[in-house]
Amino acid sequence: MTRRNAFVTDEIQAIYDQTLDFVAAEVAPHGDAWEDEGKVPRDVLRRMGALGMLGLRVPEEMGGVGLGPIASAAFSEALGSSTYAGFDVTVLVHTDMAGPHLVHSGSAAQQERWMPGILSGETILSIAVSEPDAGSDVAGIRTHARREGDGWVLSGRKTFITNGVYGDLTILAARTDADNKYGISMFLVPRGTPGFEVARKLDKHGWRCSDTAELVLEDVFLTDDHLLGTVHRGFYETMKNFQNERMVLVGMGVGAAQRALDMTLRYTQDRPAFGGHLFDLGAIRQRLAMNQAKLDGVRASMYHAAWLGEQGRDNVKEMSGVKAWGAEVVNRIMYDCTQFHGGMGFMRESAIERMYRDARVLTIGGGATEVMLEEVAKRSMMAS
Repeated sequence: MTRRNAFVTDEIQAIYDQTLDFVAAEVAPHGDAWEDEGKVPRDVLRRMGALGMLGLRVPEEMGGVGLGPIASAAFSEALGSSTYAGFDVTVLVHTDMAGPHLVHSGSAAQQERWMPGILSGETILSIAVSEPDAGSDVAGIRTHARREGDGWVLSGRKTFITNGVYGDLTILAARTDADNKYGISMFLVPRGTPGFEVARKLDKHGWRCSDTAELVLEDVFLTDDHLLGTVHRGFYETMKNFQNERMVLVGMGVGAAQRALDMTLRYTQDRPAFGGHLFDLGAIRQRLAMNQAKLDGVRASMYHAAWLGEQGRDNVKEMSGVKAWGAEVVNRIMYDCTQFHGGMGFMRESAIERMYRDARVLTIGGGATEVMLEEVAKRSMMAS
């Protein structure tokens, strides 16, 4: 079912509908096998590239479609209907978490070298900021880069890196100014660079078909053309994209939660119980109705925050708020939908069991709920 709102144009609706059709035909029938393999096949990503789905936010002069945040909101919501969040995040890390760094900070030569493969799905991106001792605290990273000759030598570790096992190009944050906690720079690190290795593939509670790595860098030498953006300014460049990252995580959660509600509505209407059906019980149908109302509110707030960003306005408070509230709402919906599936909701053969596990990380990744609430609190005090 499509859901128009005041921010969605015919073009955005067409993207949403195309994405729904794609995941129904190309993802849903195969997702179980991908979960077992711990990997999304590359040919699926190439097909998305051929359809222009990997370049929605890339300017036309770079070969993309040239759209704004609202397109990402709709795209991520439609991806969420797949019911395989590992697939969703594989795509969104590439398009909306890593890709924007090259778009906004890359030199013309870097964009010319890498963008064609990124748009086609031949070159899959990861973004490596998190470390064993630094997650939401970006300024706390320890991976460092020292100047040497005509380049840089990088050493350190990164963890929880989506697309880090099978991806082709990592956009990586490293400390370049030891005397400044914000003295961080971003680097382009191709797969196969000497000294850059996958320490291990991580075994996750959910998102099973996305590959997640712990990475190690041991005296990795990169020439100057691998420095992305301005030296020592990587912290600020990372902060600029955080709102988009938070938005697409909420978006995929909204799409998944809507699918879960729709599935549970059908299940409770069909499931015999107490001389009727589960849906006949007021406690169940009213909780489903309240969950739908809350989800509609999250969706509206997400598109509003996306619209603010599209207007060039500061949307940190709004997007942080919808990330905090939205991820919690999505998790509550998944809890209730699992509950209303009864014993079947606890079985691995049930889609809702997987969706329940997949949703859990939404309150952690891209900024934990507690961090998001601090962002809202600080800006609320500033406004008072």
